[in-house]
Amino acid sequence: MTLETMPLSKALNAGMRKAMEDDPSVLLMGEDIGKLGGVFRITENLQRDFGEKRVLDTPLAESGIVGTAIGLAMAGFRPVCEIQFDGFVFPAFDQITSQLAKITNRHEGALSMPIVIRIPYGGHIGAIEHHQESPEAYFAHTPGLRVVAPSTPNDAYWMIQEAIASNDPVIFLEPKSKYWQKGEVDLEQSAAALHASRVVRTGTDVTLVGHGAMVTTLLQAAALAESEGTSCEVVDVRSLSPVDYGPILDSARKTGRVVYAQEAPGFTSVGSEIAATVMERAFYALEAPVLRVSGYDAPFPPAKLEGTFLPDADRILEAVDRSLAY
Repeated sequence: MTLETMPLSKALNAGMRKAMEDDPSVLLMGEDIGKLGGVFRITENLQRDFGEKRVLDTPLAESGIVGTAIGLAMAGFRPVCEIQFDGFVFPAFDQITSQLAKITNRHEGALSMPIVIRIPYGGHIGAIEHHQESPEAYFAHTPGLRVVAPSTPNDAYWMIQEAIASNDPVIFLEPKSKYWQKGEVDLEQSAAALHASRVVRTGTDVTLVGHGAMVTTLLQAAALAESEGTSCEVVDVRSLSPVDYGPILDSARKTGRVVYAQEAPGFTSVGSEIAATVMERAFYALEAPVLRVSGYDAPFPPAKLEGTFLPDADRILEAVDRSLAY
């Protein structure tokens, strides 16, 4: 085991570097990702080390970025596209949902689309409109796309490599508020497969489930609950499409209570789907209905109100108390 401590941003950089070293067909595309290294410096020094033909600065045209990537994939390349901010992905939405997601099926499997679309998503950075959104449900709803979200530097390092190696298109959601959160990265072995859910804290009373940046908040809530005598198990979903329900259902059957938390609005969301599935498949083991904690069903507010809009440990603990009260 070779461990190295690094922030999530550097883990992503290292993971892409490794993928580019291992496979010359891997190339990166995006706005200001070359000399600047991207607005979050995720691709820092990669153009310097791999050249402008493999790390391409593109025009400010997200539809053009994804459309070009589709053509490159048809020609045998493995493009990795960076969308600068979550809210900027929508100009490329038609290319992603109408073309990228459907081409392999349209060709009866004869043409693969090994494209990764990296999207920094979520709040807690004090930014303006279109810079703190959580659009995961749009893509998880679309057949033909894989959707994943790492929560730790170790997962970021391995999941970006596994996404690049996939022959299917992958929407890779990066919790931008955790870019600077440090953690140990095992450079020799992944902790779990790309589409595996994982228990990150064991407990007996209530199961807390979430993805991306919310996993850190769930762990904070679990620590606070423990100080009050409640044992919470925490499950990191990691993959939003497909969802690995095994660890989630096993934990639900063990504790009998489940709370799902997410930054995205709650209506027709990933949390809605997982809550419904747990209710369907573990109904007789549950002691209380599955509860959801989410952002509000409203446009993302000005930065000074993000703390009210986004779920925190207190809102999660309120849901835990409600679950225990049944």
